[in-house]
Amino acid sequence: MTHSTNEERSAVPVSSAQAGADRPSWAPPELEGPRLHAALRSLELTVRGRLDGLLQGNHLGLVPGPGTEPGEARVYQPGDDVRRMDWAVTARMSEPHIRQTVADRELETWVAMDLSPSLDFGSAACDKRELAIAALAAVTHLTSGGGNRIGAVVDNGTGPVRLPARGGLGHSRGLLRKVAETARADEGTRGDLPRLLESLRRPPRRRGLAVVVSDFLGELDWQRALRGLGARHSLLAVEVLDPRDLELPDVGTVVLSDPETGEQREVRTTPVLRKEFAAAAAAHREEVAAALRRAGCAHLVLRTDSDWIADVVRFVVARKRGWSGGTA
Repeated sequence: MTHSTNEERSAVPVSSAQAGADRPSWAPPELEGPRLHAALRSLELTVRGRLDGLLQGNHLGLVPGPGTEPGEARVYQPGDDVRRMDWAVTARMSEPHIRQTVADRELETWVAMDLSPSLDFGSAACDKRELAIAALAAVTHLTSGGGNRIGAVVDNGTGPVRLPARGGLGHSRGLLRKVAETARADEGTRGDLPRLLESLRRPPRRRGLAVVVSDFLGELDWQRALRGLGARHSLLAVEVLDPRDLELPDVGTVVLSDPETGEQREVRTTPVLRKEFAAAAAAHREEVAAALRRAGCAHLVLRTDSDWIADVVRFVVARKRGWSGGTA
């Protein structure tokens, strides 16, 4: 998140995240070091257990819309999308009807994983990179089964790396491991979200679901590429945030650092500065949200200081209710 003074990119020089032993039970595990395989397995079990339990086994909420194939007509209910009105049946039955759709099969999901240096930071339960990988684990679980496939394009700022889309549990585990093993780029490496999105857009792929996982910091120069993706695919943006992206603590003199340029600035966190920082951060977040809405993109916000799985569940349930006219 960069504005005119580059103060918002990262925040205070604290530890990357709490030590593993101090993490809340809902936080993703530490995804580095010799215990990476065990940590990924723990993450998988957590995602399966909590998502299936909280969603009561019905976890089709990330499938793009209720489907595209026409199905049966039913009587209109308050809250239904009027764009699905079947006027021929309505005229014949003298009562408003909507046309239901049949859920798409063999969904192909592609995930754009932004792992640029701005995500190598966290001041709460984990760092943003770990939360981004946890989000990928959730997306993988929520779109699995039925012949569905998932692939990813990963960029740590040094260039996109493509992981082909395939189905099956073995592929999903391998995909998550490869993303988690992506090296952290050197400080001063600038992320390029437009390039990442373009690499997902071209060559053209069969219609499906495109998921963008990023903290969406910096300029909004990715809007055109995202709209291009949205012309062919259903879109989901997972915005990963840390409290220090949004506000500065009252800690006196502190060095603010932009990990993607290496620029540093020593400032005193006066009440005026803290207020200006929070206002600039809030304005940027609203600009991001507005840009995502214009692109027709569903928007899920995950924070390093919040129960991320509970946030995923609320998002999925809300989407399903929206599709079913509030009756889910």
